[in-house]
Amino acid sequence: MVSDTVKPATASSGQRPSNTIENVTNDVNKVDILKSELNAPTDSHALAHAEVEETSLIHTSLDDEATTDIGWQQQPHEFNEPIIGGIPNEDLWMLIRRFNKQIYHVRDTPTLPLDNLDLNPVEDEEFSPDKLRSNIERLYMTVIVGLMNLYKHVVRLRSWREQRRTAAFCAAYFAAWLLDIVIPMLLSVVIVLILYPPSRLFLFPPAPIALVDSQTGGVQKPRAGVLGSKDSLTGAPERYRGEAVEQEASNLVGSVAGVAIGSAAGKHDPAVPDDAPVEDKVPDVTDVATQLGDLQGSAGGEIPSTKHDKTKKPMSDAVWQKMKPVMHILGDVTDTYERFGNALSPAPPFPKYAARLRLAAILLPMALGSFFVTSYMVVKGAGFMFGFVFFGDPILVRGAKYLNRRFPHWQKILELRNSILKGVPTNAQLTITLLRLGEVNGTPIPPPPTSLDQAPSKPASIHEDIPLDASRAEIESAVKPDPIITKQATEPNSHLNEKSKKKGFVPAMLRFFKGTTAKGVETKLATNYALAGLGYRNAKNHLGILPKKGLEVSPRGPVDFQCRYMGKKGCLVLDCSKEEPVLFFTSEPGTQPQNLEDAKKVLFAIPIKDIRHLKKLGGMGWKGKLVVGWAEAEKEVIDGLRIIGKDPKQNFHVTAMKTRDQLFNRLIAMGDQVWDIC
Repeated sequence: MVSDTVKPATASSGQRPSNTIENVTNDVNKVDILKSELNAPTDSHALAHAEVEETSLIHTSLDDEATTDIGWQQQPHEFNEPIIGGIPNEDLWMLIRRFNKQIYHVRDTPTLPLDNLDLNPVEDEEFSPDKLRSNIERLYMTVIVGLMNLYKHVVRLRSWREQRRTAAFCAAYFAAWLLDIVIPMLLSVVIVLILYPPSRLFLFPPAPIALVDSQTGGVQKPRAGVLGSKDSLTGAPERYRGEAVEQEASNLVGSVAGVAIGSAAGKHDPAVPDDAPVEDKVPDVTDVATQLGDLQGSAGGEIPSTKHDKTKKPMSDAVWQKMKPVMHILGDVTDTYERFGNALSPAPPFPKYAARLRLAAILLPMALGSFFVTSYMVVKGAGFMFGFVFFGDPILVRGAKYLNRRFPHWQKILELRNSILKGVPTNAQLTITLLRLGEVNGTPIPPPPTSLDQAPSKPASIHEDIPLDASRAEIESAVKPDPIITKQATEPNSHLNEKSKKKGFVPAMLRFFKGTTAKGVETKLATNYALAGLGYRNAKNHLGILPKKGLEVSPRGPVDFQCRYMGKKGCLVLDCSKEEPVLFFTSEPGTQPQNLEDAKKVLFAIPIKDIRHLKKLGGMGWKGKLVVGWAEAEKEVIDGLRIIGKDPKQNFHVTAMKTRDQLFNRLIAMGDQVWDIC
């Protein structure tokens, strides 16, 4: 049952441990100690049992049989405590929100990962434009935004607008140059930045990215017309932290041509079921680019048919095949960037010092050795390496064969995630660890808040002094909303909307086709009820997938979740009253969460430990969603989830589930499975 009494947990001492040698040693060895005590398969499973050091809502339930609801139905302003100590609630919700968009399909693997963390992509991961879209968005939100922030900081230093700071950097550099210790000085500064985080704010005081002019290093009016967010390139307003950057990333993908046409439309969405309705009735809009070329050639007297052009299909297949390694490269680059970020600024419950000490230990010998390495030695060494690589192919080939024979996985061991960054999580791995932390303590983490309301065009609160060469009045003027720019940024297609409302033959035809399409969708879905009554399984899976937008469902967690199975209304219930948690579906849910023994009309049940695959499935395919988005603006498509167990008979497809992501996150965090991303 759900306990309504919530008492925030506090550390035994009430204070964070000081940075003594003993505490640093304990922090470095924390993961190994937990893994040996718990016999956990990965660091993530072990750290989920780590003690919460700060005041937070995550706590051990007083009743071992209870799942404590710490605010699944609450609004953000109703949380008086951080959900997890050491992580602001908005940062936690941002991690979960991006996790929901990134992870669609996971499977249990019997092989323990080399980096001691699960949720790594499999080698044979399937390619789809929607996955490519996700990786491009992640690349933008982490790497591109981070590099732009670095670039603007370099511009600030070079502009001499912050004279005291630039003068100090200049004096230190040329002093090192006169003493021939430029490289040792730079490496020493990097080591200090790694080991002592307060030095980062002292040497590189932050400023809102959108407020810094990339040409002059001074203050500029943000492109969105108002400084509504501090970590986005446009400064667009946001309801919750990180939403502006996410919207920028989505718009970036929508603007990319070629392959991104399929990505923006979501073609080959991994969550699309095989029997999605409307798919075979709607033409493929991603073929428009090639069809336009065919039409133009036909108008010029050419024969565009593929029967005569034997290069069209092979070239198209080759392009899509080459996109798979591109997708992997983008994902690897983003994962590595996230790992470095989490190594430099680790979040609880991961160790605070282990990764930073490892990075500093690598740079320290390089800094000491640079005192004795001359420029002559560097040039001679580079020349030798070039010649050896160019002419030493026989030696290199034999050496590679020897390593493959003696150490079959030596390439994997040399990867950064399995060597220097071993045990350092990506954002997805950090998120699943935090979800497991909540499950272990009997307090599942509430989902991120959602709202259909537009973010207000008001400036973000700036309490700290912005270190730019500008007066307070100039900064406030740049931060305040500009009505003209704000209107252009928020209503880019307002002139099209005005035209569509005008009278005339074309607008009338568009409204006619839009209404006809809407009626066609409604008719198609209405026939599913009749077909479902006749026993058609596909029709049963399409019942209730198109409700009104913003409609609240009940129940919606953390124990029971409204959905359909085989067309029947009901809910999925997580029964944690026994030693082994069980998930079951009942078509007759009660007013209170139930256990399996007392439940009625149970259509299926599966122990959590038996789950081997979890896959998110869409209520409609990508073409059906396009049609609904255009013709049915007041409605939304509700998705589903496929749950596969170790027994072939344990294959369950639940549909019309608005709280799919919430249940998905609980299921992957509850058991001891080691998950791979498919």
